[in-house]
Amino acid sequence: MYEVIGVAIAIVIAGVIAGLFLKGIDRKLAAFMQSRIGPPIAQPIYDILKLMQKQTIIPATSVRWLFTGAPLIALTSSILLLLYISLSYVCYIIGLQSPVQGDLIVILYLILLQSIAIISGAFASGSPYASIGAQREMVILMSTELPIAVVVVSIAWHVADSMYNPFALQSLFEYTLWHHAGAFGVLGGILLFLTMILVLPAEMSKVPFDQAEAETEIAEGMMVEYSGKLLAFLLLSDAFKALSFSALIVILFFPYTFTSLFGLSFSIGGYSIIPLVEIIFFLGKVIFIYSIGVTVIRVIMARLKISQVAKVFLFAVSAISIIGMVLIMLDPKMKMI
Repeated sequence: MYEVIGVAIAIVIAGVIAGLFLKGIDRKLAAFMQSRIGPPIAQPIYDILKLMQKQTIIPATSVRWLFTGAPLIALTSSILLLLYISLSYVCYIIGLQSPVQGDLIVILYLILLQSIAIISGAFASGSPYASIGAQREMVILMSTELPIAVVVVSIAWHVADSMYNPFALQSLFEYTLWHHAGAFGVLGGILLFLTMILVLPAEMSKVPFDQAEAETEIAEGMMVEYSGKLLAFLLLSDAFKALSFSALIVILFFPYTFTSLFGLSFSIGGYSIIPLVEIIFFLGKVIFIYSIGVTVIRVIMARLKISQVAKVFLFAVSAISIIGMVLIMLDPKMKMI
């Protein structure tokens, strides 16, 4: 038990660094694709350290308790989300028994909680720009719920006929989607993966789905009145969420470990370093998913109108996810299990 608690503390500490570096890699890669030098990869860490030393200004027109409490709730929920998603997987790859299985329904609630906290803080600020940003964020939030729910139900349905808990994230480590799928199942899995890749930039409020912040229109929107430590908490919450959501996609679709794929072992001085190799391999997959889901999409696309965002997710992306679910349910190979 003490080992699991130690792993949880290590995940939170490493999550801060990894999440901020993930944001730095995103900015550096985007700059490279646009033939710019870009900021250093560690720039998000410098930004947080600078903000922690700045004065925090509370608007006179704000609802003070909600305006100051919302960033703390958002940060806490993001940390819980990372722990809930990563703890069981990290314990699995380093050979520990985790008491947390990672329920997919709870994960959906934790993703919602962070967004609702930020929306509440924006409404409490008393700023018209923040209110517009919060209204747009609510539209995006409601539009992306259906595709995410369809993906979760489809994954759970695929596991339901096995001996594992269908809604437990831990079940997917042993019962992967691709291993038990026929042609229909593989095609359905690809559509579900595409759905999550399209939802990722919307969850992170990145172009083409950054209407809630839209710097050139509403001056950072929901963040416009935040400064100092409160803004630092919001940026940390965003970094945790980026890491968590990308890790969720990795575990849903690519939970394979390095040793299971390549059958190699590593040691230094007679001591196995396989756990370290597995964690690096996992982070590599997370960086890859975030890069194609956020960086590439925001570089090649322009911002959509908020009405277009609602139509994209409620009709196009939802249709893609439902077709993926139907294909998985029609896969005869999965029914034979």
